[in-house]
Amino acid sequence: MTPPEPGFRCAAASLLRDEPVLGTATHVRTWLLLEHVGPWGDKALRDARLPEGLGAELQRRAAEHRAKILLIRRFSSTPDGDGLRVFAAYADPVRPRLEVGRLADPREALDVDLGSLRTGGSSGLAPYDGSIFCVCTNGRHDACCAERGRPVAKALDGARPEETWEVSHVGGDRFAANMVVLPHGLYYGRLDPVSAISVAGSHLSGQLDLDHLRGRSSQPTGVQAAEIFLRRELAETREDALVLAGRSSDGTVAFEVGGATYDVQVRTVRDTTARLTCKAGRDNPVPAHELVSVRRRS
Repeated sequence: MTPPEPGFRCAAASLLRDEPVLGTATHVRTWLLLEHVGPWGDKALRDARLPEGLGAELQRRAAEHRAKILLIRRFSSTPDGDGLRVFAAYADPVRPRLEVGRLADPREALDVDLGSLRTGGSSGLAPYDGSIFCVCTNGRHDACCAERGRPVAKALDGARPEETWEVSHVGGDRFAANMVVLPHGLYYGRLDPVSAISVAGSHLSGQLDLDHLRGRSSQPTGVQAAEIFLRRELAETREDALVLAGRSSDGTVAFEVGGATYDVQVRTVRDTTARLTCKAGRDNPVPAHELVSVRRRS
């Protein structure tokens, strides 16, 4: 194992090898976001200056509930009003839900009921009618996340200040700048300030940006890729236009679109290797999704 050469940037390397972004979103449905103005460190829940034992307990609960727990802050790195803002989201494929509250102490995040949220109930927070744009800027985890994420967070903060948050590591450093739209669990990658504002505006009007969409976190990566392949085939960008109708073991995914059913077969290959993060000490396989066929059922 050897360290990468000085100045190596995983996002630039990924772009140079023309690596597709589709089908690369982290597969997770349950989310908890806790305001913490920083610093976050490499592993945010472990390294941030949280009350003693809180980070470890949040890590345990993340594993228990198969959740992603992130630290968040405004671009200004100042507290967002009185208390600490906390969000809980469930990226249900049909009815995504987002809830919000304010805490007097970060340890109160342990009162948020992620188990209830996962099973269709409330986390104990108040319903939030809208979306939030979560831009990964965790530079201590990966340099690309800060170098590419901070300009995006600044631009979005200027255009959509209420909905925009910087967040700790979301996955896929090499696709920076990365943004997750909650509660839908939509991952977008390779954003710059202009495209990020466009993606946010499209989302608020019910549209997806297929050039930057990595996938829906509510689905496995193969299903994510199949949806994007089909959307490109049909030139369909309406967020709610496709409904997952089934999956088979051969990689075929069925979607219902406007009264028709389409079978999309996708193959996942790992034919190349590369250093997938700026800190990676060795090459790893690079997964890629290939479209095999699209068939409309008669």
